[in-house]
Amino acid sequence: MQHTLNIRAFFFNAKTDYLPYYKNFSMTLNADATAVEILKSIKTQNKDFAYPSEKLIFKLNDLVLDGNETIGSIVAKLGTALQVDPVLSYRSNHCLVINDEDFMKSYALLAPYATQEDKAYYESLYATHYASETFKFSHDYIGDAVLLLAHRMIENGSEYKASILQAVSDPYDGLAACEYENNLFHAQEHTVEIEALNSMVTHPDRSSFLDKIATTLSKKALWGFEKKSLEGVQIACYAGNTGMLDHVNEMIIEKNAKVVHFSRAKKGCGRTLIGKQDNLAYLKAATTLLEALDAGAELLVVTDMDDLEMFRKHFASIQKRIGREIPLPLVSYETFLDLCENKAETEVV
Repeated sequence: MQHTLNIRAFFFNAKTDYLPYYKNFSMTLNADATAVEILKSIKTQNKDFAYPSEKLIFKLNDLVLDGNETIGSIVAKLGTALQVDPVLSYRSNHCLVINDEDFMKSYALLAPYATQEDKAYYESLYATHYASETFKFSHDYIGDAVLLLAHRMIENGSEYKASILQAVSDPYDGLAACEYENNLFHAQEHTVEIEALNSMVTHPDRSSFLDKIATTLSKKALWGFEKKSLEGVQIACYAGNTGMLDHVNEMIIEKNAKVVHFSRAKKGCGRTLIGKQDNLAYLKAATTLLEALDAGAELLVVTDMDDLEMFRKHFASIQKRIGREIPLPLVSYETFLDLCENKAETEVV
């Protein structure tokens, strides 16, 4: 079986370009061909395209994979409209070729306490390192891979537990900045390991006096939803990790409202970072809410009450962090159900 792919590919050459740009390509490949054939075809059509010959990983539609993935599995998961990007665009030297010095720089934090077996394990996490969601918000983050190595070393009984924890516990760019999310083509779940590490350390409260004042002002900054009917309303759902996105979207359609899609609907919103890295938490929350707003949402349904309470409690600080008002009413799933049945009173959320 063959698949015709429509490709949007990232171009950048640090020696000649000021900004990156994209070019469009079309190609037909067999289902059993591998992902590297996509890159070869782009290169054949445009000699300025570049990708690494070793340690090849890159992004397709924001998921990290290597060159061995089959076209059939890619199409089954992502469809035939694909965007090709380097794993981290800000580290690109030439298209998909990146400066990856940061990978071993992070390993150096634990190298004095590591064995050759530990090093081999870390090197196997190359893709995991560059799939770290936190890099989108903090370019100096140490990466998820070194945190997984730290957990493994401690679990294996390392006598250097205290030193290992100290090495990965920078209050800004270390463990405190990690809200683990899986951005790999083949899902890997490491939340348990990250939570275990967090339980071993005490994170200082980094909330400032001004942040605490801003929290008391958050209620005044919230926006209410005043319409009595959902018909024709543009509604987005922030589902986080609740798995309720499709369910809520189906209900929106049933009420003759319009579903607003946005890419962060199932991403972390920063809630688990509160009290450890508030500045980063506010940035993730603001990015999530603004993406929904800018996609056209007039109402945001938040399915997890803990996420909703975080948005509500810190709304003023979230707006301050992004330097912009976010005029988007937020409602719980329960309130959304009442709105569907015309039971909800006008509420300030």
